[in-house]
Amino acid sequence: MISIIIFGTFSISLKSTGLKNDSMTSSTNDPTLHTPIHNDKEKLLDGLLASEFYDASCISRLQSHLYRKVSPHKPSSYLISKLRNYEEIHRRCGPNGKDYHKSMRKILNSKNIKGDASMCKYLIWTPANGLGNQMVSMAATFLYAILTNRVMLVRFRRDKQGIFCEPFLSSTWLLPEKSPFWNENHVETYQSLIEKEKANNNSKLDLPSSLFLNLQYRPNLHEKFFHCDDSQALIIKVPLLILQSDQYFVPSLFMTPFFNKELEKMFVEKDTVFHHLGRYLFHPSNEAWRLITNFYQAHLAKADEKIGLQIRVFNPISTPQEAIMNLVLNCTIHNKLLPKVLGMKNSMSTSSDKNKAIVKVVLVASLYPEYGDNLKTMYTNKSTSSGEVIEVHQASGEEQQKFNDNKHNMKAWVDMYLLSLSDVLVTTSLSTFGYVAQGLGNLRPWLLYKIISNDTHFPACEREFSMEPCYHAPPKHYCSGKPIKDFASSFIYMRKCKDYWFGVKLVSDINS
Repeated sequence: MISIIIFGTFSISLKSTGLKNDSMTSSTNDPTLHTPIHNDKEKLLDGLLASEFYDASCISRLQSHLYRKVSPHKPSSYLISKLRNYEEIHRRCGPNGKDYHKSMRKILNSKNIKGDASMCKYLIWTPANGLGNQMVSMAATFLYAILTNRVMLVRFRRDKQGIFCEPFLSSTWLLPEKSPFWNENHVETYQSLIEKEKANNNSKLDLPSSLFLNLQYRPNLHEKFFHCDDSQALIIKVPLLILQSDQYFVPSLFMTPFFNKELEKMFVEKDTVFHHLGRYLFHPSNEAWRLITNFYQAHLAKADEKIGLQIRVFNPISTPQEAIMNLVLNCTIHNKLLPKVLGMKNSMSTSSDKNKAIVKVVLVASLYPEYGDNLKTMYTNKSTSSGEVIEVHQASGEEQQKFNDNKHNMKAWVDMYLLSLSDVLVTTSLSTFGYVAQGLGNLRPWLLYKIISNDTHFPACEREFSMEPCYHAPPKHYCSGKPIKDFASSFIYMRKCKDYWFGVKLVSDINS
């Protein structure tokens, strides 16, 4: 039997999961929480997680390996050492400690800082756009923090409260609410610093104690030579950076000679950056984990194969539902992900016949419940070419994406995580929601063609060549100012994205 579970992308409800206050294993009854994990490679993700992470404050960190296949991609010993080193820096310099308050006082009371080796350095991440964009940009920001020996702090408002576990040992990653750096209005911008540096003809420049970096995608404005050594040589001297981005700017770091040697040693497989850092950083909170595990146990646990299907509609006004359904079916049936419908099921079929059928569960994430309804109508009580029986389940659909909404973000995170548990994944081109799922799950998805009107396209989808997220807004120029025409020939381990011609992504096989 095949079960199709349709998730409204941001719409899993407590009622639909059957969740009760005590519905998940508690910290007192769960054997996982009482079993030493110090020598368990699977639980510690082959060393990504420190063995000291052993408590009930984040159950998903201890249990995630029970729901996910063991990754064939092993983190390098150098990456593990960098993570342990970062954790020590974060423990010493993180919020509420003596070094934090001492360093912040110096930063606030100095217009410029010439360099103080005893000071802690900070990188404050600030959100932009939806949760998928925020998660890929957080991972990129964390890598930048590791490379520059900075403590990463995040501006989490109420919309992300209680969604993720704290990722670092013995300290929070949350920027204190009373911090004067909750906004950047009083902070000099990176662009003004670069202009000032050019005006001074490379003469000695007084550097500010804090700097605002805007790496969001903004047409004709996003190129700021961030990837150049000269820029990094200036930025690295500034003790506090505020970085805002909705982009996975990791390829920019690989383009920077300043960081090349470190990145080469950290990531032997270049297309595993988000896979490793995402699994290290993003652990569902206990509340989110209850939603995930309850739904998983109710609908996915007995599946022979789990197929994730994420449908994003970029322009619902001009794009008919029929056109999108045709695209989805052309992709899934043509590539034998779903079977063809033959006709009404034989009413004389026995329970023995049903028990022999292969169970496939298709997780559909969409804001629009109509797509799930259509699939349910198509497959319910129908016989198929493969002999599989298809059931369709749908939680709900909120019809529109909501920003700065805690429940909305919680449901989105649950959807992304469940999709990442799939064996096969189909996502919509350009969707960072899909990028998160594929990266966490070690999946190369089938990419649905992006349609925005009543058009058709063949093939309806293509297989992705890398599980890495696409960087939609890469630099347009070399550091000399000459336009970049071909990333593949200019930067090793970099190729144009399949789903966005202007974007680039990392690959391990330089001949691919």
